[in-house]
Amino acid sequence: PDTLASRNNLAAAYRSAGDPGRAIPLHVQNLADQVRVLGEDHPDTLASRSNLAYAYESAGDLDRAILLFEQTLTDRARVLGGDHPDTLSSRSDLAAAYGSVGDLGRAIPLFEQTLTDSLRVLGEDHPDTLTSRNNVAYAYGSAGDLGRAIPLFEQTLTDSLRVLGGDHPLTGTVRSNLAYAVAERDGGEPGHP
Repeated sequence: PDTLASRNNLAAAYRSAGDPGRAIPLHVQNLADQVRVLGEDHPDTLASRSNLAYAYESAGDLDRAILLFEQTLTDRARVLGGDHPDTLSSRSDLAAAYGSVGDLGRAIPLFEQTLTDSLRVLGEDHPDTLTSRNNVAYAYGSAGDLGRAIPLFEQTLTDSLRVLGGDHPLTGTVRSNLAYAVAERDGGEPGHP
């Protein structure tokens, strides 16, 4: 297990450095070894599958990424339960992948479900809940529904400032997303947040 964890960390480092060509083979090998050593349903195996999906997504291979994200969500829901934070994360990852290929009809309901479940399971002020709310607002904006996106961005920015502070990366992301949505609504260019 420690060797598997080390290989995963190296693959993640390559992915973070923008080198999916070196990350993907390590993730593929790691996933195969984790299935063999730990089994299909072990939480580390499920995390490994998710990491491989991220690597494919980083490489622009969204078809493979989506298949792995779908499988990971299905397996995490079955093994860990629908309310487990890893399952919520998997649902959000899949929604984001759908959004990346322009399938907002599938992305938005998953983002909405993740937000609803995050509110119930993690609470209104949890950073993952704030991220979920930002994701829903972003998806609404991407679908051209600025009437729903902007108030949600505003609420998320207020809560992020209160909970995380003005210098937190999520607060900056929400501030920027809000600026772009307002500029799009007003037909202008956003200022620098």
